[in-house]
Amino acid sequence: MRDQFLNYWAKPLPRMESASLLARVGANQTKTLVTIAFLGALTALFQSAGGFFPGPGYLLSLLSTAPVVLAALISFRSGLTAYALSIVLLLLIQPSELIVFPFTTGLLGLALGFSIARSKNRIQVVLFSALALWTGIALVLYALHFPLLGPSVALSFDIAAATYIFLFSLLYSAIWTEISLRLLARLRKSVHGL
Repeated sequence: MRDQFLNYWAKPLPRMESASLLARVGANQTKTLVTIAFLGALTALFQSAGGFFPGPGYLLSLLSTAPVVLAALISFRSGLTAYALSIVLLLLIQPSELIVFPFTTGLLGLALGFSIARSKNRIQVVLFSALALWTGIALVLYALHFPLLGPSVALSFDIAAATYIFLFSLLYSAIWTEISLRLLARLRKSVHGL
């Protein structure tokens, strides 16, 4: 059981088949721009859903990571473009999300896309994206003094709270790594079917 667990996290990730999946988007510059714009708009809609539909909208806002991951898998530059476009759109439609998205779900999406394309195994992807998410949360809490996690978490640095935030970041990144890899597997199947 222990060996299966370790092998799961250490086994190599499926290689990005750029010739079939991502190069189809990148082959045409217009198609790439439209795809990035669509992913950026989708990200902004997901992220702002919590403000428009309290309750169920907060569940939708969790999905804002996925389009940024896909854009970053096209290329890191495409990911940055979708990320920046999402921030501009959020400024227009839901400014209250501007402090959350750039430092949490958006940053996690960029880190996941970048690390999935360049890392060798799941544990590297999870650690890199967890570190990025933890850094973003810590900046909002401790540098900007914004109560991102509610009033129960102190805005002054506390090693215990920082450790719990890192553990949460690790778990959340592991979940999103699996979601991203499964999404990529489905995209590969659909592209091969075309």
